Amino acid sequence: MNCATLTDFSFSLRGFTRRGGATDVHSHGWGLCFYDGMGLRSFHDPDPAAESLLAEFLQSHPVKTLNVVAHIRYATRGEVKLENVHPFSREMWGCNFCFAHNGDVSLFDRNLFQKSNNNIKHSQSINTNPNDNQSKTRTSIPQKMSLIFSSSYNQIPWIGKSIGVEDPGIRYYNPIGATDSETMFCAILNALRARFDTLPTLPVLHAALSALCNEIVTRDKETMGGNTILNFLLGCGPHLQFAYSWPGAREGSEVWNGLHYLVREPPFGSAHLSDCDYSIDFSAVAKEDDRVAVIATSPLTDDEDWVEFERGQLILFDDGVPHMAPEDCEEVEFRNHGLVSSAIPAAASLEVYMRRYRLRTSFFEGSGI
Repeated sequence: MNCATLTDFSFSLRGFTRRGGATDVHSHGWGLCFYDGMGLRSFHDPDPAAESLLAEFLQSHPVKTLNVVAHIRYATRGEVKLENVHPFSREMWGCNFCFAHNGDVSLFDRNLFQKSNNNIKHSQSINTNPNDNQSKTRTSIPQKMSLIFSSSYNQIPWIGKSIGVEDPGIRYYNPIGATDSETMFCAILNALRARFDTLPTLPVLHAALSALCNEIVTRDKETMGGNTILNFLLGCGPHLQFAYSWPGAREGSEVWNGLHYLVREPPFGSAHLSDCDYSIDFSAVAKEDDRVAVIATSPLTDDEDWVEFERGQLILFDDGVPHMAPEDCEEVEFRNHGLVSSAIPAAASLEVYMRRYRLRTSFFEGSGI
């Protein structure tokens, strides 16, 4: 959920948790992260959401937030353990990021890329003789350290060529658990961290994330031959949430994995949950300035108009409003809802930013700048 005013998520959570073992098979744990100012409150449970005392607690003690990401897990990679429960979170640029993924991306299957790395490791040879002048001219000290590092650890795949970043040989972010989802989250952060040394504006971040998603889908198909399913939610602070969808069905399954969203805003009506017999009349409880965007794999209610994401579509949600294209995100910056950090600086100006990251003026056409 992404909201214009502080909103509690108990209604959606009530239906959502039923899918964790009661009305659906996603019974291998569940998690939820919501932003409290610049802070991030996280709840994770390896038990089925439909039976979880933690989920029951959150439903009976409503909490209000502007931005929340939740996930129920069906384990395809990694055991049913706490470390494999989404959403995953990391600090980058002095901001809290959280990430939940529904799908299958073989490129980030740790069992597969570990085998590949092991083959590379056994074929590498490093001359560490300090008296060998030929080796000194052939390989620099940083290059040697990179080779030693990569030959000693099973590094996660590098993505970033699509945004102009070559593999530096070292990974700053690494997964704790065994899921392809957490590994992919780390790979995305590694690429963004390597690309930007000042806070990117939201149009630039939207374009970079879109390019990285396209790179992931292309590489997964070309190198792994995978049936790529890539749907994710990415929280980027108290106001911002990106959502991306590359839908599909797993082999042998008729279940379609994609993303849908709706925006609740005045005039408000009633809504009935799809997974249990429970309704609420929002016109009786919502205020005129309320607006809420709800994003889910499949619609959570059966009497509202949900919109399915297009294949390859990346949307930024802010104040409960969807922003479809990079140029649409500039108005979010004007509302002072862009990335905020006390750790690294923002770009001095849009003109300086465009020069630094080699952006054409046509990139911003139509944004009124």
